[in-house]
Parts: sequence; C-alpha cells; structure tokens
Amino acid sequence: MDRKIFKLNNNTEVFCKKAPNTPRTALCFNLKSSKAETIPGVEAIMSRLFMQGTKNRSAEDIANELDSFAIEFTADSRPDFIRLKFLCLNEDFEKALEIMADIIKNSTFEDFDKELVKMEGEIIAELDSPRAKVIDNYYANLFKNHPYGNTNTKILNNIKNITKSAVLETYNNLINTSKKVISVVGDIDFDKVETKLNEYLGDLPASKEITTGIPEPGLKQSEYCEIIKPDANQAHIIKGWLTGSSNSSDYPALLLLNVILGASGLSSRLFLELRDKKGLAYVVRSSYETFAKAADFYIYIATEPKNINVSLEGFKEEIDKIKNTKVSEEELENAKINMLGKWAFTQETNNNQAILYANYGIQGLGFDFNDRAKEKLKLVTAEDIQNCANKYLNDISVLSILKP
Repeated sequence: MDRKIFKLNNNTEVFCKKAPNTPRTALCFNLKSSKAETIPGVEAIMSRLFMQGTKNRSAEDIANELDSFAIEFTADSRPDFIRLKFLCLNEDFEKALEIMADIIKNSTFEDFDKELVKMEGEIIAELDSPRAKVIDNYYANLFKNHPYGNTNTKILNNIKNITKSAVLETYNNLINTSKKVISVVGDIDFDKVETKLNEYLGDLPASKEITTGIPEPGLKQSEYCEIIKPDANQAHIIKGWLTGSSNSSDYPALLLLNVILGASGLSSRLFLELRDKKGLAYVVRSSYETFAKAADFYIYIATEPKNINVSLEGFKEEIDKIKNTKVSEEELENAKINMLGKWAFTQETNNNQAILYANYGIQGLGFDFNDRAKEKLKLVTAEDIQNCANKYLNDISVLSILKP
C-alpha cells in the first residue's frame, strides 16, 4: 500500500502517502477552530507571529535554522482553518518536525506591535493594485457580515481593535478546541513517521470533532458596489454568485462550467468572444472558489472604462448562451480533459499533494475526495452543465466595478 491513515495519541488524524525516490518530504498541519474569527485580521496576525520567535528560538534563530537545513516553512490563515506546513530534505524530516512543534507549542507573540504595523503596511500596498481592490470589494459584499467577508479592507478598518490579548485568546482556543489533521507525502517509512509525529505533536490537546461557529452565508438580493480610483487606467469588473461547494452534488458540473466559460485560457468562451472577437478585454476569466460553508462563481474582466456597459452585455450574452443551449459533446469532453489535466498538474509535487490531502481531511470530505470527484466528473452531461448554469447564474448576484 502506498498510503496509510491513522490517529495520533491525541486523536489527530494523519494521512501518509509514499512517493518513492523523491528527495523531499512535505507535511501539512491544519487546525480548524470551533469559533468564528472574533476580530477581522486576528488569525492573520497570529499566523504571522508564529514565525517571530519561541521560548527557545528568536525570529532570527528560526530563519537561520530553516535556511541552513533548506527547510521551507510557512504558517497562514485560511477562511476555514489555520495551516502550518513544511517541505524538507528526507533526512531532515525530524529536524523540521522539531522546529514546527516548537513554533506551535512555544510561540511568544512578543513582536506583536511591530508585526501589526508591518502587516498594515503590506495590506495597504496590496490594495493599491486595482485588481486586488476590486476583488476585495467583491468578497466584502458577497459575504457581508460574515467571516468569509473579512477582507483586507475590513482588516484595515478594524486593525486598531486587534490586541495581543485577542491573539492569545485565539491561539489558546485554536490549540485546545480544534479539529487537527496532518498529511505527509514523501519517500517515507510509515512506522517512523507515526512514531515521530506522536513524539513531537502527540502531546498537543486532543483533536475534537467540532461544530464550527461559521454560519452558512446567504445572498438575499443583488449588490452593486462601485470604487472610483482616480489614477486607474483600466476598469475592473467582477460579477459573481453564491453556488454549491465541494460537498454539493453540483460540484463536478460547476468545475466544468468554470472551465468552459473562462478558466481554460485561450479556448474558453469568454476569452474567444470578449477578447478575440470583440476586443474588449486585457484580461477576462471566470473563477470557482470553494469554502466549507459556501462557494462562489465569478466572471472578471479588465477593460477600457468606455467598455464597461458593453462588457456587462457580453457577460449576459455568454451566460444566456450556456443557459439556453447545451454545450456540444466535443466541448464537454475537452473541458473534462482540461480539468483532469489540471488536477494531475497540481498534484505533481509532494508539497501540493500534502496541502490537498490536509484540506480534504480538515473539511471532512475524506482523503479520497479527489479520486471520487474524478469519477463523478467523467459522468457529467451537457444537461448537467445547463441545469447548473440556470440554477446558480441567476438574478441575485454581486457586481463590483473599479473605474477611474
């Protein structure tokens, strides 16, 4: 067997997969809290502070040690969980694991003030990008009054409310009351990995089967939001809808709908019609993003400001086409090949595989989720695509426009 699933002494679920003759091992550790984020940005700053020193190591010590062993280590906050991961040479697996354990158990959070100022500056710089700003605005309105709507703008507006005590409270809740999932992919010995994981992480508070405090979002009416950016030389437009997520029976059809409309680059309908034929777009694409409690499907275009209305008409034309006319068998088959190819490409590295398996585990989808999704994708019909378009691409949407 090339894979094994087991639990640590503290009930943490672990998925291991052998990747023979690969030089580096990847580990991903996801922790999902039972509580929604209390203050926008508190989980982001907590994740950053994981790298800023422990009781045993300064931030400089951590950086130097990771560098000397060529270990790639990151900690970041996702909409539904906190993720810590590393990629190391096979022979340095225990060293990387020891550093991770120290960071998780002994972070001091002492550089809070300095790191908060640094994060604020980075967010301001990122939001200077028109594309980043319009996407931020879109999600803030799609998930209004919901934790998924804690965008960079909302974090900036609340940054003065983020305190060190709030970070410590968030950390303690995460460590003590979270669901914990680990995935390891590499040229590994299962028994050795199990022994070392128990040694370094098996004494953490027990993993719990939780009921997350994040509610299911809803969109009861359409939202229109406009940003005026005087120095912008393009208009950026996003129109999007709430849809079924990974656990929905519509998931495979939504993936293919995305590929057909705008996620397959030069061959997608939006690219061919709005850029090639009508010359409207610098960039045009669609996106389908899933979360634990929701998912969204959006269309994005960057165009000349004078083309805003005609671009919106173009959106409508392409949506109406896919709603009213079934896709051809050839187009459907090409979309399936494209999607299966993307999955194969994204799973070429041990690092990407570890991330995916940990994501499946923490969301309760099952570690074999991708295998099952592939089989369901092959069975999607043209009628399924049409039904999905009519079900989700409806009149209740969010339209976000940035223009000069």
